[in-house]
Amino acid sequence: MPKEKPVLTEAMKKKMQGKTFEKNPIKGTKFTIAISSAKGGVGKSTFATNLALALKKTGCKVGLLDADIYGPSIPKMFDINEKPKSDGQTLSPVIKYDIQCMSIGFLADQQTPMIWRGPMVTSAIKTFTQKVSWKDLDFIIVDMPPGTGDTQLTFAQEIKLDGAIIVSTPQEVALLDVKRGIKMFDKLGVKVIGLVDNMSFFLGDDGKRYNIFGEGGVKKTAEEFSKKFLGEIPINPEVGKCGDDGKPIVENNLDHEISKIFLNLANELKSIYL
Repeated sequence: MPKEKPVLTEAMKKKMQGKTFEKNPIKGTKFTIAISSAKGGVGKSTFATNLALALKKTGCKVGLLDADIYGPSIPKMFDINEKPKSDGQTLSPVIKYDIQCMSIGFLADQQTPMIWRGPMVTSAIKTFTQKVSWKDLDFIIVDMPPGTGDTQLTFAQEIKLDGAIIVSTPQEVALLDVKRGIKMFDKLGVKVIGLVDNMSFFLGDDGKRYNIFGEGGVKKTAEEFSKKFLGEIPINPEVGKCGDDGKPIVENNLDHEISKIFLNLANELKSIYL
């Protein structure tokens, strides 16, 4: 069999050589959970926002950190247009729907491109984890960027990640990156809580199930890597509309079938950590 390519790039390996990393829990938080995909366009930010809201609905104190510096989504999905306050030393998270939120999108115009090299991204992540006054959180949900680069390495090596949920569609091209992401977290010693099959199928008005992106790929990948399969989330136009309107489905309609899926996931997280 052909030898598998290493998950860590040579540049990432060089950063790790000769260094002893001390993982530092984010002050003011109990558990830090990364929402990752390693692939863009699979609904990761929608998942992160709704999971944060579902945890809040179950009685948890929750923070939401948008770690996607190049493509922040939280300002739009939570309809936040204000800048965080600062005392000159720390930033205060913006509170919306009783969730403590932070994003680079709060500090820059929505149409301003973040043309930054890796070290600047790493610096921003450290600011958001070390210089934001997070307060008494049970969970901080981190919306990770696509890929397996500097942001992921910073969180895994220098910040304490208590677990990662990997979100994917069942499409093969998405699963190729998911497999790289699983191997990355395994190599870096981060617990993969499980895999979620997002936009798994569309249920038509005729009652038929349409597998637009394929079928069963995420569950098969979970089994291949001995990870837990956390279930399917179907495509529903209401979910996208609520996100675009700045009031995610869990906040907008707690009785919706999709909201119930997120509430079940939130209760599962609570059973693991609290």
